[in-house]
Amino acid sequence: MVDFHTTQGGKVGIADEPIAALRAALRGSLLMPADAGYDVSRTLWNGMVDRRPAAIVRAAGAADVMQAVDFARTHQLLLAVKGGGHNIAGKAACDGGLMIDLSAMKSVRVDPAAKLARVEPGALLSDFDRETQAFGLSTPTGINSTTGMAGLTLGGGFGWQSRKRGLTIDNLNAVDVVLASGEFVQASATKNADLFWAVRGGGGNFGVVTSFEYRLHPLGPEVLAGLVVYPLEQARQVFEGYRNFAAAASDEMTTWMVLRKAPPLPFLPPEVHGKEVVVVAFCWIGEPGRGEELARPLRSFGTPAGAHVGPMPFAAWQTAFDPLLQPGARNYWKSHDFVALTGEVERILCEAITRLPSDECEAFIGQLGGQINRTGVGDTAYPHRDAEFVVNVHTRWRDAADDRKCIDWARALFDALTPHATGGVYVNFMPEDEMQRVAAGAYGPNYTRLAALKAKYDPANLFSQNQNIRPQA
Repeated sequence: MVDFHTTQGGKVGIADEPIAALRAALRGSLLMPADAGYDVSRTLWNGMVDRRPAAIVRAAGAADVMQAVDFARTHQLLLAVKGGGHNIAGKAACDGGLMIDLSAMKSVRVDPAAKLARVEPGALLSDFDRETQAFGLSTPTGINSTTGMAGLTLGGGFGWQSRKRGLTIDNLNAVDVVLASGEFVQASATKNADLFWAVRGGGGNFGVVTSFEYRLHPLGPEVLAGLVVYPLEQARQVFEGYRNFAAAASDEMTTWMVLRKAPPLPFLPPEVHGKEVVVVAFCWIGEPGRGEELARPLRSFGTPAGAHVGPMPFAAWQTAFDPLLQPGARNYWKSHDFVALTGEVERILCEAITRLPSDECEAFIGQLGGQINRTGVGDTAYPHRDAEFVVNVHTRWRDAADDRKCIDWARALFDALTPHATGGVYVNFMPEDEMQRVAAGAYGPNYTRLAALKAKYDPANLFSQNQNIRPQA
């Protein structure tokens, strides 16, 4: 007998025979707490999350997912789904419930003639980049190679290519989905079009996606990219230069800013290490020679403390921030969308950076706009087609004793920025304690339609371990 938590908040004991039957039906494996591999499977990127499922289905394919969903629905079990496990809210694991671990499903199949890629939900950005860049192809994804393709895509997905080519979901052709009923369906613009609309930004609310088909575009294998690092004392002129540069930039150019303490990067003099800095990061995906000329002003916002700029493999650039985002640390995020970076936003950010609660905390500004905002608000579940910038307050630390001061710092900075923001938030940047922002903040004008589709595809809210869209009554 194994005790499971149910979707109603109670417990149910399931006899050994049904569990043995589930195990026998799987091509993958069923892991119990005493089994080897259980702790590895349940572990997520965010070290704050330490949940212990009663059982884990480590899926090898769509058939295993169907078996797991049927089992969870039949017994009304709390169900969590893990792709890459990178989500800040840590919803990929649940205490006492059933967890579906998709991380072994990593296949990336590229059709270079058709410029398409078929990707399984356990693939990371690094897996995707290795396969697609072998053919000089890519699609817009995120900026950290350890991010999971599934979670990134289901929330929207943006990065260095998005101003030219839109969000990840804007380049999604089709998906395979296991519904709450256990049924396997395909969704695209012509098949189950309402479901296809919902999964493009609606997160894991509507089923378990077992395959994604993306359109690919020529890219690289080299791009012009790099970092220019300025002392925080020059922040005012750096912000002014950045605002002007971003406003005039073509869609092939994307620039982000990071405010933090300088890590010991080899191109920075030792006396800068550990000091507060403003980092301007950029990627140019157009013609290389033209990019060198257009990127030159990024070095003239002030007097840089150091810079590392030049042609490099795109796949390598995608790993540039990996050392700062390794799994295991404690993380808490707060985020806002903006249509403009005003002087007051600049002042609030710079003042907060002088009071960082740990050496790994930061605030970053991601540039959006361009092709992202040429898609209609109602064309996908992701609605934030007016945002020009996203500001993510990223607190990161190691000792649980520092939880309170780090979280309080993030919340205070978030509150100070709130009057200047749009009210919208990118769902993938939301921590676990922001359920109140799901309707108005994450989905806004699209929420009512999403709730109606939730009632159609998951009326019992089996897929509740996410930034949850509740079924419309």
